[in-house]
Amino acid sequence: MTSIAYLGPAGTNAETVALAYASWLTQIGQEAQLCPYPSIAQAIKATAQKETDLAVVPVENSIEGSVAMTLDTIWQLDGLQIQQALVLSISHALLSRAASLGEIKTVSSHPQALAQCQDWLQKHLPAARLIPANSTTEVLKHLDADRTLGSISSPRAAQLYNLPILADSIGDYPDNCTRFWVVGLQPSPGGTHTSLAFSVPANAPGALVEPLQVFASRGINLSRIESRPTKRSLGDYLFFLDLEADARQEDIRLAIEELTTHTETIKIFGSYEILNIR
Repeated sequence: MTSIAYLGPAGTNAETVALAYASWLTQIGQEAQLCPYPSIAQAIKATAQKETDLAVVPVENSIEGSVAMTLDTIWQLDGLQIQQALVLSISHALLSRAASLGEIKTVSSHPQALAQCQDWLQKHLPAARLIPANSTTEVLKHLDADRTLGSISSPRAAQLYNLPILADSIGDYPDNCTRFWVVGLQPSPGGTHTSLAFSVPANAPGALVEPLQVFASRGINLSRIESRPTKRSLGDYLFFLDLEADARQEDIRLAIEELTTHTETIKIFGSYEILNIR
């Protein structure tokens, strides 16, 4: 039985992706069990501490960019390897027991969902209080008791919790999608993309140019670069990179070997394939 941690409760986009991955495991003869956790960090730590075999966590949204909690937590922990990347199309709806938008005084959801619907909220609910929650489904249990409360969640969540959709397709951009990583302690399987992160010895001229030149000189394309504070001091950063290549290739292996001479700490999160979920 393969246990899979994800951001719960039931009905989140993370659960949708976890279910899709569990279905794939079933097709290859492996049984899977889904294990909801109240935060992304707790889901990742559950796998790092061997409470679960895998964790499915969001890493990047096409509108709001990288998910800081995922990047920060994976950097802080050792041994985690990406097994697969899955891209999910995101559809947002406003769920509420209110009879009309005019009754809504408060909207609560995950900060990413609120941010991805901010133009719609400003236009249709400009006076509503926006309250962040741990997930897009955390607040749904309170809707029956408060008709002035609305929550941004998925149409699937509306079905699961038997809640009415007051407004559908409220996302600000129609092609909204989120990339998820499936992480575990097993070696990465290899694939078309490689993810890594590193910190530099000092905040000095050329500190970032030299590591990036390692890839440029070999014609290795970077599909993403993201900086995150090290949390040691202001202006001190670490960098997350996605390479369009497999770390098992000789030129990538040599590039990573050279990269170690220009960095303070480097972590290779593995190589993997990217699949779309519809």
